[in-house]
Amino acid sequence: MSARKIERPSRRLFLRGLLGGAAVAVGLPIFEMMLNGNGDAFADGEDIPTRFGLWFFGNGVHLPTWTPPTVGPDWTVPEDFGLAPLLPYKEYVSVISGLSVMTPRHPHHSGMSAVCSGGPHLKIDDVRDTIVSTMKYPSIDQVAAQYFQSLAPNPYKSLEVAVTRFRGTDEGTSFQHLSHNGSKSGETNVNPSEESPHAFFDRLFNKGAGSPQVDRARGSVLDAVSGQIKTLQGRLGAKDKQRLEQHLTSISEIESRLNLPIGECNKPDDPGVFPDLASNEQIAEKNKAVSDLVALALSCGLTRSFSIQYSTCGSGAVFWMVGATDGQHYMNHTEPAPYTKQKDAVRFTMGQLAYFLDRLKNTPDATGNLLDHSSIFVCTEHTEGWTHAQDDLPMLLCGKGGGRLRGNVHYRQEGGSASRALMTALRGAGLPLTEFGYEEAHTKERIAELETA
Repeated sequence: MSARKIERPSRRLFLRGLLGGAAVAVGLPIFEMMLNGNGDAFADGEDIPTRFGLWFFGNGVHLPTWTPPTVGPDWTVPEDFGLAPLLPYKEYVSVISGLSVMTPRHPHHSGMSAVCSGGPHLKIDDVRDTIVSTMKYPSIDQVAAQYFQSLAPNPYKSLEVAVTRFRGTDEGTSFQHLSHNGSKSGETNVNPSEESPHAFFDRLFNKGAGSPQVDRARGSVLDAVSGQIKTLQGRLGAKDKQRLEQHLTSISEIESRLNLPIGECNKPDDPGVFPDLASNEQIAEKNKAVSDLVALALSCGLTRSFSIQYSTCGSGAVFWMVGATDGQHYMNHTEPAPYTKQKDAVRFTMGQLAYFLDRLKNTPDATGNLLDHSSIFVCTEHTEGWTHAQDDLPMLLCGKGGGRLRGNVHYRQEGGSASRALMTALRGAGLPLTEFGYEEAHTKERIAELETA
């Protein structure tokens, strides 16, 4: 184990060292000493970075208990609605309803490409009674990542992570992956989401692949940079020193949680993942680990663009905690009205999104928090599972975008292009777009009602 000198880039601090022979990099949060007198920019005049996120969940919603009854500022919903778990965070959440897929339609496939890339899907082949497809154009997390990298390179151009497990499909990358780079002739060109929180943690801290025994022998990533931490502590004011302690504690807690012995009742094939317990996927536990790690990565400045695939397009995840015994896609085809399990599954899913937003809101960033400095687009590939409709798409825009986004607005336009929402989300992250989308989905209309200027 060895350590190097503290590296000070113009706007970020990174501690670097060696752990078990592998290079380790620990990013640090934005400290007050880096800011101007008002705390609203870096001392050199650079803006506080805005992050962009794409948070996707499959199979639509239960529309009668999704859409807020009124349009305009200060939306609210009854307690049994799907959006109810987000009410404590609604100052950061705007609801978008009524928009449609404008490109040629196919169940799931066209909706996935329209809400994630602003373009049509690319059919590759026929299979059974459906098709194989991919995204013809890059998903918007990659649009944002490309823009951010053109301004100033980050350690990771983008980060991709999943919560629920992919359960197999023969319908192409549209069903398996969220982050796409665009495809010209049907080739696979994706950024796969990491399903294992263990592997994601190792990627963030550049620990490399290793067995659990090797990982334990390596010790904590913080051990590799302990000397630099002591040096840095002596240079910080009281408030920055407190922020550093909170940041290091957060890293240590996540690292400890991921190294805890896994439950005795089911011996997992791979101890590096969250195994099923009594045949039930640990969705809430994985969501918590994933959300904590993404918040940490954003706070560390490891990336400015991320995607979270909570569940895949046409997901077969089983929401056992609401009484479901079948995969969600099959359940959507078989559950009779009034579709109670789908309603409860959507409400549970929004509870998981609420955890992520809460984590960002409670992570300091400059003089605000990470949610203040983020624009996060939340979407699903169709309206309702039992109709596979692609009108009145459920969409959310979360975060304040560094002051660019209002929050707490319900905007509705019946029949408008879904690309309007994508363009507004990207603008919220600072991309200077005046038009967006491809082919029939191209638009020059942002949603001005959701922006502050």
